[in-house]
Amino acid sequence: MVPMSTQTTPTQTMYADADPRSRLATASAGVTQAAADGFGASSYALFGEAAPQIDDASGRTWITRGQNFIVAYTLARPGAVLRRTGQVDEYALLIEASQPRAVVTAGGEEVLVPGEHIAFIPPGDSSITLPDGGEVVRIFSSASGDLAALCSNAATYADPAPHIPPLERWPDPVGGFRIRSYPLNVAAEEGRFGRIWRCTTLMINVFETAGPRDPDKLSPHHHDDFEQGSLAMGGSFVHHLRWPWTARLRDWRDDEHVTCPAPSLAIIPARAVHTSASVAPSGNLLVDIFSPPRRDFSDMQGWVLNAHDYPAPSSPV
Repeated sequence: MVPMSTQTTPTQTMYADADPRSRLATASAGVTQAAADGFGASSYALFGEAAPQIDDASGRTWITRGQNFIVAYTLARPGAVLRRTGQVDEYALLIEASQPRAVVTAGGEEVLVPGEHIAFIPPGDSSITLPDGGEVVRIFSSASGDLAALCSNAATYADPAPHIPPLERWPDPVGGFRIRSYPLNVAAEEGRFGRIWRCTTLMINVFETAGPRDPDKLSPHHHDDFEQGSLAMGGSFVHHLRWPWTARLRDWRDDEHVTCPAPSLAIIPARAVHTSASVAPSGNLLVDIFSPPRRDFSDMQGWVLNAHDYPAPSSPV
């Protein structure tokens, strides 16, 4: 392990000047205080390489979680119906590719969600029908206890991860809960970071497809009080993690440099310094997941593409 100082100054930054995140109020390098109760654990799930948590008439589904969110990756069979009964809060449906198409039913509505779309589905009873089958991702809060119990890394969260406060939902959407669908094919814009959508419990950032990342333009940084889920939907990524030293030797950990080809999910704990590098020749696609939505991203004008539907709290939560 290479020693790393835990000392920082307010003038240090963790992003290159050209990175839109360099303008965030939270853009500071290093961990500014020792972790009083250690660090949370990282998790990695390579979907398809292990047995799925669900294998039934609907298809095969792999399920992995963070402290506040759950990711269910499904390879659906034609005609599959993915149901939720008495769902406690909103959840997201992500169809990254141009196919398949889904028919979503909830709250008395029926909405066709085509490929290259993200949809937020209201609490209560709902179903997602996939006439042609295909690859879909659903993202839930960890309040869905039945799914949390199935997660491949459920044991990691037998005790709550340190430094992460309990999930507090953001305000209800304008006009109330309903199925809300948004196209992913939003043109890049100078100064905007990725393609970000949020709901009451989740923030999801779908990046543009890219080639290999320039090794001289990485962005090591950390998050004080939330985890990050990095979902690879195309190509391959190396996730680099480093835990700063504290006064307690038992908190020290070796660096991690973990290669995760798509489809996969990396869970990056709070206060771990991290950066991810796309390494496939082409087609690298990463989706970042946060729960609850990030206030610093939400405070950036124009970054959240559906902010008109989902208001931010009037004061920090």
